[in-house]
Amino acid sequence: MSRIAYDPVKDRFARIIRSSRLLRTLFYKILDLFFLRSWYIRRVLRREGGRLDGEGPWTLLDAGSGFGQYDRFILREFDRVLVTAVDVKEDYLEDARRYFRREIRRGRITLNQADLLKLNSPDAYDFVLCVDVLEHIEEDVRVMRNIAGALKEDGLFLMHSPSIYSEEDAEGEESFVDEHARTGYSEEDLRVKLREAGLEPVEISYTYGRKGHRAWEWIIKYPMLWMTRWRLWALPFMAVWYLFVLPPALLLMRQDMEEEKEWGTGIYALARKG
Repeated sequence: MSRIAYDPVKDRFARIIRSSRLLRTLFYKILDLFFLRSWYIRRVLRREGGRLDGEGPWTLLDAGSGFGQYDRFILREFDRVLVTAVDVKEDYLEDARRYFRREIRRGRITLNQADLLKLNSPDAYDFVLCVDVLEHIEEDVRVMRNIAGALKEDGLFLMHSPSIYSEEDAEGEESFVDEHARTGYSEEDLRVKLREAGLEPVEISYTYGRKGHRAWEWIIKYPMLWMTRWRLWALPFMAVWYLFVLPPALLLMRQDMEEEKEWGTGIYALARKG
């Protein structure tokens, strides 16, 4: 089987969903359902963002917004948030602008092209979100410093990334993925780097434990390998595959959320400025 690079697969999906708002909404719902990292991130956002939403208008930076799935969740979940979404890919941003045009007119979200290595927005945000971005950037501490500078005093930073334990999926012929600057982070890595950047860790936790990782293999890894090798010819087989594996995979993901883990192929950190 071939090595996997996410970007070409993501670009292929971007082209498919570009022409239809309905398809894009369905795609967002699939991402929320299939990716366990989204379950963890949305849980922390509900908890911490809910507190901010009760205090009045607050600002959030989505640093590396990608398709914009978290922006959709944030705008729907919180009434008083103002979102700034930035990404390096202008085509992704333009697609998101079309999707969020009503929210843009209402002033609830802006979408701008930006390089996180050059981010310069002093004391602008109450919350910064950065999901599966830092593993792509060699100078990750520099980005963390820029994010710390963009946060208001006591502002929160929430990130997710592959962990050092994802090594088995980052090497060999079935590598996931080729675009990473590093395999991932350990809990200690993140504590050191966050503090070096001027952020105090509040909560660090592994994601995708043994049950969650198994579910990821069933509903993400193997289907992506089949799509890479057989392209559209894989779709009929995948439809039958998901019919049988999706229910148990979702159960494993739910159990992963409820268990304490000393190991996982993903990791998230919540940190505070000041």
